[in-house]
Amino acid sequence: MMSRHVKPAPGGLETDQFSWFARMRHEAPVYVDPRSGVVSVFGYDDTQRVLSDYASFSSERGAHNPTEEQALSASLISSDPPRHRQLRNLVTQAFTPRAVAQMEPRIAAIVAELLDQLCAHGQTPADFIEEFAVPLPVTVIAELLGVPAERRVEFRRWSDTVVSTGGAGGWQSAATAQREMASFFGQMIAQRRAEPRDDLISQLVAAEIDGQRLTSVELIGFCILLLVAGNETTTNLLGNAVLSFEEQPETWERLRAEPNLIPSAIEEVLRYLSPVQSMYRSARGEQRLGDITTHPGQFIVAWIGSANRDEARFSDAERFDIARSPNRHLAFGQGIHFCLGAPLARLEARVALEALLQRARRAQVAPDARLEWVDSTIVYGVKHLPVTIMPA
Repeated sequence: MMSRHVKPAPGGLETDQFSWFARMRHEAPVYVDPRSGVVSVFGYDDTQRVLSDYASFSSERGAHNPTEEQALSASLISSDPPRHRQLRNLVTQAFTPRAVAQMEPRIAAIVAELLDQLCAHGQTPADFIEEFAVPLPVTVIAELLGVPAERRVEFRRWSDTVVSTGGAGGWQSAATAQREMASFFGQMIAQRRAEPRDDLISQLVAAEIDGQRLTSVELIGFCILLLVAGNETTTNLLGNAVLSFEEQPETWERLRAEPNLIPSAIEEVLRYLSPVQSMYRSARGEQRLGDITTHPGQFIVAWIGSANRDEARFSDAERFDIARSPNRHLAFGQGIHFCLGAPLARLEARVALEALLQRARRAQVAPDARLEWVDSTIVYGVKHLPVTIMPA
């Protein structure tokens, strides 16, 4: 019987997602869908290669001269060198590790406020996702960008819509959300050009290398990417941490006794229940993958969630182990496309778990909870997670 904490496999298969991954790694580690021609790779080595070998597997997709409404096609995630290198160099001027580290006091204050609200429920279950895991990254990203507080509800709706791949109108809804985001950020960028402020958008507008600056479309693309990736990754990382700890309730006690293991526990959650389960590429010419040869432009899905449970790379891969070392997971990608926001996601998760462990013995998932999964093959997480906070 499928665990209530495990998402069903894509396509309505009568199994859970991770059992499907295990079967595919053994029976068809490189698989071509006979209907669509899409290539799926499930093993660690193949996934790592597809993610990192940009000369063979391109990240470019969509319009070559995108409009503002197609701005994601001009962002880091959708570009290859040399343009990718130029974009990343410009963006990192305003999004440095030092700048991220300086955000810790503000993140801690947001976490404390959210925990006060969460703990106020007493023995009545509270929705960990809606009351903690969602507002934390939404507030952080909004403040980082300089977005007015009253627009943050829209932030969450836009993020959820863009990553959703379910339903007949899924892609149409995502396109509508991108248009709304493009319009919103386009207006903000114009305002910051006229009146710069102390926020990330103003810094991005001013960023310059060798006399070159980001275009309006590129600026909008980065803002959309940061909003969606920053919100979805951290929200699902926090929710997946609670789900992972639920499998081994003794984890709470161990982390309270050994808080130095919190960073390692975060890395294991990233591996075990990767917030991002898949990424996409297209083949540059004929490329050999396993037993197949791709044709030019062929679509490829790199299943990160499967690679991170590859028995050939991780011993006892199906076991959640907060002290796992080494733990070279691919949750944040690989190579030139390694997630620019990884330090921020790790910082938010560490501050959140440290504070939660100081306040609670455990965040216990309600026994009768029926989990509803985010309707996406890209991200992995639940829409709601009722928990009871058991005081320390």
